[in-house]
Amino acid sequence: MPIKFNKLIDLFKEKGITTYQIRKENIISQASWQKIRTGTGDIDTRTIERLCKFLHCQPGDIMEYVESTEQ
Repeated sequence: MPIKFNKLIDLFKEKGITTYQIRKENIISQASWQKIRTGTGDIDTRTIERLCKFLHCQPGDIMEYVESTEQ
């Protein structure tokens, strides 16, 4: 997947946000969190919106486009 969420994972670590807190506060669904962690599947724009609202950031702060070498 050309969109990587490593910035988001790093931001969660930096802010001390745990997987438990993500589930408890219903920030995003467990399925979306798994997609982000594994780098598989598509993430809905509503999920990105919720993350940005929760973290008070812009989409570019949590994700980046990485050009694929595959054709």
